[in-house]
Amino acid sequence: MLSSLKRLLIGRPLKSNELGEQKLGILKALAILSSDALSSVAYGTEQILIVLATISVVAFWYSIPIAVGVLFLLAALILSYRQIIYSYPHGGGAYVVSKENIGEKAGLIAGGSLLVDYILTVAVSVTAGTDAITSAFPGLHAHSVFIACILVIFITILNLRGITESASILAYPVYLFVLALFILIGVGLFKIVTGDITPTAQHASIGAPVQGITLFLLLRAFASGCSALTGVEAISNAIPTFKDPAPKNAAKTLVLMGSLLALLFSGITFLAYYYGIAPKADETVVSQIAKETFGRNYLYFFVQGTTALILVLAANTGYSAFPLLAFALAKDKYMPRMFTIRGDRLGYSNGIVSLGVASIILIIASKGQTEHLIPLYAVGVFIPFTLSQTGMIIKWLRQKPAGWVAKLTSNLIGALITLTVLIIFFVTKLGQVWFVFLFLPLIVIMFLRIKSHYEAVGEQLRIQPEDEAIPVQGNVIIVPVAGITKVVENSINYAKSLTDQIFAVYVSFDREDEKRFEEKWQKWQPDVRLVTLQSHYRSILQPLSKFIDTVEHKASENNYRVTVLIPQFITKKNWHNILHNQSSLLIRAYLIFKKKVIVATLPYHFKK
Repeated sequence: MLSSLKRLLIGRPLKSNELGEQKLGILKALAILSSDALSSVAYGTEQILIVLATISVVAFWYSIPIAVGVLFLLAALILSYRQIIYSYPHGGGAYVVSKENIGEKAGLIAGGSLLVDYILTVAVSVTAGTDAITSAFPGLHAHSVFIACILVIFITILNLRGITESASILAYPVYLFVLALFILIGVGLFKIVTGDITPTAQHASIGAPVQGITLFLLLRAFASGCSALTGVEAISNAIPTFKDPAPKNAAKTLVLMGSLLALLFSGITFLAYYYGIAPKADETVVSQIAKETFGRNYLYFFVQGTTALILVLAANTGYSAFPLLAFALAKDKYMPRMFTIRGDRLGYSNGIVSLGVASIILIIASKGQTEHLIPLYAVGVFIPFTLSQTGMIIKWLRQKPAGWVAKLTSNLIGALITLTVLIIFFVTKLGQVWFVFLFLPLIVIMFLRIKSHYEAVGEQLRIQPEDEAIPVQGNVIIVPVAGITKVVENSINYAKSLTDQIFAVYVSFDREDEKRFEEKWQKWQPDVRLVTLQSHYRSILQPLSKFIDTVEHKASENNYRVTVLIPQFITKKNWHNILHNQSSLLIRAYLIFKKKVIVATLPYHFKK
């Protein structure tokens, strides 16, 4: 039943040689890897206005120069990550760049930041999408957390079906969103040019004096606006998902994404300023612009619908990049090896499922409040931004290839800007991002402990030429028995085929029962030694464990190995298991941790 449900939700398993069919072209890659960056248009401008609103609506004109600064940073990042794509064509992005050029700890900080950031990508995208839905249908506002969790489950299942299939589905809403916003911006600009705007729309002229404005507040607004740049790095992490030539296609996709992001962010910011839009708790800025431009007609709902879709599906950037980054870290032994295993549909299923579970926990913990997550979300991006730029600077200084001065200059400008933004975040939003200083060291320590474990395991498993093998002279088999049955007979006969050193062990709770069982056993299996153990406290495990320890101690002196052979019957139907006590499973679970004892189970299958 579970297998059938899995096939229904995820689809048929794919052969390993079908992996090439799971690669992405430019148009599909733009949809699946740029949805996070493009969707940030829906809340980037709003984050700037939320900060400026603490002064007055007159301060909203500052959103224009702040937007120009954000666009300048975007250009620097696009140029920098384009160089990273060509320099590191196997993916890994900031993690690989930082690890190879700065050092192990820097790479782990970048990798840990990005992993957390991708979890936040899913949480922020889905909660922002839920906000867009509840803006259009206010009656659903009370159920926003539940809606967000259902959406995460849907996207997780979609990604488990494979990257190509999810990209085919995602391409439509992403491009519909781009079309909807271009229509919104085009119609809005046309109305401004023709003077056809509502009389209530008011804005302060650029350069108007604003009482109470401070550099600190402007820097805080700029840092908030930089949340529109989240997701820019995803393409450099996911180069292996592109069709050949992968680096060239990835670079083209990056430039296309940057161009679309610049146009949409500029247009929305300008319309919000010109219309005099102020942020509201129950309605997004994009919703207000669309209502001001079209009224609440079908075009308004088209904009809101596509905005909600891309905000939800922008989470797919996290689902595309998180498993690949987790794979890179796991391959270097910093994360569990389960993240290197491909699932039925050739995706890294463990990474996909882990991301979905972590995102749901985060949404519930934050009560679906996007603004509580965005500052931490942006910090998680700008730490790897800064480290990757610094790593590239070190790379050019070491290698000095042709044209390295221009490349160095580009990365130096990018590093200075991203470092400045990061400092601004920490200074202006310390109360919201302070625990970055707590969880990043913990993540790095966790990575190092995992690698230390794998190295210790490798050292213990590695066969050394100088190691002398201890010869095994024979085997002693201990068979726990609960009665005289076909299950026990099956186990005893199997043990006899291996050795004549057999102990059948029966744990008795009273003397009369012990005596009766010994008499029956003597008649049934007189050639197999029976050991009966008294248990005054009705425990099977304690007396059995003590007996096994005694036998193992004597056996090891003669280089004998001790095997505990556990008889176990297997019911025909799974639900029958609840009708029987599972003592064999308990014994196995208890004994498996004994260092010098082999634990084996011999199943006996029922036919009805």
